[in-house]
Amino acid sequence: MELKQLHHIFLQHPTACTDTRKISKNCIYFALKGPNFNGNTFAKDALKKGAAFAIIDEKEFYQNERTILVSDVLKTLQQLGSYHRNQCKAKVISLTGSNGKTTTKELIYAVLSKKYKTIATKGNLNNHIGVPLTLFTIKEDTEIAIIEMGANHQKEIELLSSISQPDFGYITNFGKAHLEGFGGVEGVIKGKSELYGYLVANNRHIFLNADDPIQKEKLAPYIKKIGFSQTDHEYYNITFDAADPFVKLSFEDQTITTNLIGAYNFANCAIATLMGKYFNVPKSEIKEALETYLPDNNRSQIITKNGHHIVLDAYNANPTSMQAALESFSKTKNANKMLFLGDMFELGETSGEEHQKIADLTQELGFQNVCFVGGHFFKVQTKMKQFETFQQLKEHLAEHPLPPSYLLIKGSRGMALERILDCI
Repeated sequence: MELKQLHHIFLQHPTACTDTRKISKNCIYFALKGPNFNGNTFAKDALKKGAAFAIIDEKEFYQNERTILVSDVLKTLQQLGSYHRNQCKAKVISLTGSNGKTTTKELIYAVLSKKYKTIATKGNLNNHIGVPLTLFTIKEDTEIAIIEMGANHQKEIELLSSISQPDFGYITNFGKAHLEGFGGVEGVIKGKSELYGYLVANNRHIFLNADDPIQKEKLAPYIKKIGFSQTDHEYYNITFDAADPFVKLSFEDQTITTNLIGAYNFANCAIATLMGKYFNVPKSEIKEALETYLPDNNRSQIITKNGHHIVLDAYNANPTSMQAALESFSKTKNANKMLFLGDMFELGETSGEEHQKIADLTQELGFQNVCFVGGHFFKVQTKMKQFETFQQLKEHLAEHPLPPSYLLIKGSRGMALERILDCI
């Protein structure tokens, strides 16, 4: 079946599903495969549960005319996502980076949706499956689509860029994330810059933080760039005012006080401001969008519980984001500060060194109360408390209740350190 025909079917049934546990009536089921499953085997079940069509790539699972046989379901999903994107009028903004992708996406969405019908990536749908699924949510009246792209290996951003075909792009930063898959920091820079490669090759626009030396150098010869800077007057001026603890910034005659903590969130707010200005969102509405945005989903959340003031930043962690969080937390004026730091994953052979650097940094910054959690942090040299497993930490907290404290909780997603909230 040609893409045009398949797209016609999709327009009549504009909901895609890849999991038979989440089948909705009249959706299209894509029978994807993985290391431990074969979606083709669930095609019959998907149709029985109400799917309008099931797309398969193994003919033995063909059921009836509601089964569409293709050569490769995953490639069909991706090609159909691109085809749909190109049938719509929406401008596509793709963004990637080592840290802050999701917060940046949400801030941009908050600003641009003040004026435009805007859609954005939901949850963690930012990979080779999630990106086409997000593209499917573009409607006829959608004006802007914000597509988050994640990766942990070379060539992944290249693929996602070819699928989303962005009109605009932005890289939040280049940090020590997924070092194992990318092959070190230089590999991270190379991999994330694949977005630049697509944008330059297709003469598209690039947004940039002109105060980031890597971004500024890489894009120096490129004409179609729109940047912000605190000092370089070639770019739009946005100024960082404070983070005590909430980020404050200024542009033109506007001063914005956000609900985001940490100086590291300034650039995320600044790029949302810049895009708002570029797309002619009134500056008063840019201010309102940024001031009313509230972080959630374990990302720099501010929580009060049982006398504790908590910064919950347990969605993910890598050496760059961990350092930024610690430096920001050290500058707060609150007494009785305490850290709960969990392992950072996907660091490969640098893991031991990077965990030790973070342990040393906590001492350099003068923290007196630190609990390290996880097998990697358990091996570092430190005078602070170490727990090889979360269960050990849980038992410790049960025996030694904390006095009212100002807490920072940060670790990789696999550590699920938000569980600490149930222990205090």
